[in-house]
Amino acid sequence: MSGFEFVKSKFFKRQMIIAFIVFPLFFFLVFKSLGFITHHSQKIEVPDLSKKPIYQAEEILDDMNLRWVIQDSIDYNPEFPKNSVVKQNPLPGDIVKSGRKIYLTLNASGYRKIPIPDFYGNTKRNVETTLKALGFQISGKYEYVPDIGKDVVRGLKFKGKKLNPGDMLPKKSIITLILGEGGEEEVVGDETPQDLPMEEEVPGF
Repeated sequence: MSGFEFVKSKFFKRQMIIAFIVFPLFFFLVFKSLGFITHHSQKIEVPDLSKKPIYQAEEILDDMNLRWVIQDSIDYNPEFPKNSVVKQNPLPGDIVKSGRKIYLTLNASGYRKIPIPDFYGNTKRNVETTLKALGFQISGKYEYVPDIGKDVVRGLKFKGKKLNPGDMLPKKSIITLILGEGGEEEVVGDETPQDLPMEEEVPGF
């Protein structure tokens, strides 16, 4: 059979028809699968999750076919609800593909607790500086006790309860200082021997 006759044969025509059907279908499926894998045709605007509770943020992202990851938790910020979103990455308004991970930073559920440092016998100024540096607040009302050392710290209180070094209190707690009021201490005791009157000698003894 010559080449011309083969081209005119039914077998060749049947193969050409199959090729015209199969190849376009093949390329269509390939590009469709690539689009599905890369989500090329799905663009999503990142929502603003600021101050939203974590459970609500999760629901929003799940409904939008976005994934979420809790990346970190910061110290408690009273301007944000507890366990709410403080930061997010990508930012609100960014355009991302479906399935993109959104990294969330949450507000803590409360102030972290800090140990009370050694304080007894230190000056008011030093103790106040140390406590403020740790994140505590100082009450404007001081308590005074009889003591020769003026403004020497003799105790700390929180809500009327005396504190000891190592006690744990939440950051921002208001602490009251117990200070020495200064002045001479009252000396109580027997008279010294030299202050006592001498007994007179009795003649004949």
